[in-house]
Amino acid sequence: MSEQRTTAATAWPRLRVADWTDTRETVHLWTQIVGKIRMAHTPMLNHWWHVTLYVTARGLSTSAIPYRDGVFELEFDFLDHQMVLRADDGRHRRITLRPKPVAQFYAETLDALRELGIDTQIHGRPNEVDVAIPFAEDTRHASYDAAAATLFWRQLLQADRVLGAFRSRFVGKSSPVHYFWGGMDLACTRFSGRPAPPHPGGYPNCPAWVMREGYSHELASFGFWPGGGEEGGFYAYAYPEPDDFPGARVRPGAAHYIPAGEFLLPYETVAAAADPDRTLTEFLESTYVAAADLGGWDRAALEADPVRWRALPPGTHG
Repeated sequence: MSEQRTTAATAWPRLRVADWTDTRETVHLWTQIVGKIRMAHTPMLNHWWHVTLYVTARGLSTSAIPYRDGVFELEFDFLDHQMVLRADDGRHRRITLRPKPVAQFYAETLDALRELGIDTQIHGRPNEVDVAIPFAEDTRHASYDAAAATLFWRQLLQADRVLGAFRSRFVGKSSPVHYFWGGMDLACTRFSGRPAPPHPGGYPNCPAWVMREGYSHELASFGFWPGGGEEGGFYAYAYPEPDDFPGARVRPGAAHYIPAGEFLLPYETVAAAADPDRTLTEFLESTYVAAADLGGWDRAALEADPVRWRALPPGTHG
């Protein structure tokens, strides 16, 4: 039994985007509600790092959110299929994840927060979606396929793990590996240390000033989202994009540049590879090298061996 659990937890799961479109859209909006709650109470960090969610051993979490002289947190549990709200005094509330309208999930979440004594006000419309129905009025999105939600979370687990190892090789300014609920993507971003030109915006239902803050400094970003391939895709882009970046030679061969301004690698290419970790790492490293070299980054000052401590003499490891 233990061996079966380990195999299930470490495999790269297969999930066709077309097979869970309705659930994906509903879960996307649910995570926007929860992310906006974190945003309402957390001190601002550069590039909106204070609004993101994080992959956990059961789903996606806000981590601890400050409130008055304490904290609370919200976590999507995609194993037991519930959203758990926890206060630091031990009280908690649970909201069942099942087919239900976004409007109902929104009302249940705000009611649960009030029961815990947490007063919250958020901007009540979604961002970065073409049709921004107010959460309180959205009865259109009401699907929840529990098995698909679990598979998506397991995709995020694998992406989070490999992106985390990739992040460890960079000692310059780098974001955590975190889930941006605007685009429903798991991302990790590296920075050169130089300011960037103002971003022009252009994302649906997202003010240009939001994008200017997110892209205020020169960067290379990498991540996973449930699009870009039959089973989702990994992406890499640079802002501002260096000359010749679209023609850069990246690995593996299935990676390709699209006119939207990024390289894509289908998730299915990684999942079907003999060594998925190595295949994804090749994509991350080769696209980073292209962005950094063509952009003139000071790579010697920004990179380091993540296991450099192993070279220390015996007895000095601490």
